[in-house]
Amino acid sequence: MNNKHVSGYLPDETPDFLELIAFALQQIVVMFPATVLVALITGFHVSTTIFASGLATLAFILVTGRKIPLYYGSSFSYIAAIASIMSADAFASYSLNDKISIAQFGIIMSGFVSIIAGYIIKKSGKAFIDKVLPPTVTGSIAIIIGLSLSANAMGNASAIPSTVAEASKSLAGSLAWVIALITLISTILYSVYLKGKLSQLPILFGLLTGYVSALIIGASTGIQFVNFNTIASAGILNLPIFTFPKPSIAAVIAIMPIAIATIPESTAHIYQLDIYVNDLARKKGSTKKYDLENKLGLNLIGDGIGDIVSGLIGGPAGTNYGENISAMAISKNFSVPVLITAAILTMVISMFTPLINIVYSIPTAVIGGLSIYLFGVIAAQGITIMMDKKVDMFSSKNLAVIAVILIVGLGGSFNFEGGMIPMFGTQLPAIATAAIVGITLNLMLSAGDSRESAAASASEEIA
Repeated sequence: MNNKHVSGYLPDETPDFLELIAFALQQIVVMFPATVLVALITGFHVSTTIFASGLATLAFILVTGRKIPLYYGSSFSYIAAIASIMSADAFASYSLNDKISIAQFGIIMSGFVSIIAGYIIKKSGKAFIDKVLPPTVTGSIAIIIGLSLSANAMGNASAIPSTVAEASKSLAGSLAWVIALITLISTILYSVYLKGKLSQLPILFGLLTGYVSALIIGASTGIQFVNFNTIASAGILNLPIFTFPKPSIAAVIAIMPIAIATIPESTAHIYQLDIYVNDLARKKGSTKKYDLENKLGLNLIGDGIGDIVSGLIGGPAGTNYGENISAMAISKNFSVPVLITAAILTMVISMFTPLINIVYSIPTAVIGGLSIYLFGVIAAQGITIMMDKKVDMFSSKNLAVIAVILIVGLGGSFNFEGGMIPMFGTQLPAIATAAIVGITLNLMLSAGDSRESAAASASEEIA
């Protein structure tokens, strides 16, 4: 009865054509800023990076049998490792494309690490996953992923166009906040109060509202927050610049190990999806069980394939995107066909300069307003994981694991440049380090659990 009024799409459901396009555009909007930013920071070709994210997403969905609704985008975890290759003295005389080719080899090899980990987890079963990656770890990782991005969100919300004159920067800064707040508040209001089909497009509507406000403010003040000529090109059609990998031991040593540290992130994402998808299924009255949490091994294999596909054509290493999961959770749209459409449209956009310019014309302040909401939802999903799995917050062991992960991850992200912790003569990515430390600490503190459980079981049998 009430189930008929529940809006949303499960992974195996397909919206009507116009809805499909609208939902796909919404997914593109939330993944685009971070994916492009990775390309800009690492020096990779932007159009190639965008194309690679779409192609890798299609590969992921194909490999996982269209069962896991995740979008593949460039990962921040690999930035420092890739940048170390791109800026290495040993390759200083190389051309940009040659440097990318060398980094590609490390990216491809990191994909094999994820694939091997996926096969191990598939063979070992859920008990092994629960022991190595319990909700205390995965939930905490999700929290720090979201909160570590808070500075980016606030920075974007206050960003002003680079063309603003010095005398107008104070006014432009205030107007940027106005645009960001309009975007944020409208997106929240759309997500809370829109009903039916429209309730699944709050992010797209929020973006359009912020975009229009930026146009109006620009027209009335002369400060142009919207710029349609970001990429100057003589042609409408510009194919991405594809490069091919060159074997390099240095790239393998620098980039390959990062894949190990991204496993808890992927685990957190798959657990988030399992909770939200099955909640929607229950509300819609579906009797089908979407057992996503037991597809972690398959997810990691798909993630590794995505890295290999991206690395083969000149894209950065990536992972499934928390921003897209947040968009799905907010809109209650987990349709795999929507993600397939988004991947195809992304590849098309990467080849047409006018389309790229339209996406680039979105003011940074608008992206910031959306990001405040999206990144906060990522963090909130970490809390949801721990609540859903009924984590005992009075357990000293659980508190220790959660506390260390949160402080190492957040403290490292905010206290050190680029979120790289200087430790033992090297630079360690904060979130990856927090994940590894948390996993290790949990295993150390859990060493006696199996014996205690066995003893408790024996006592119960005797009684």
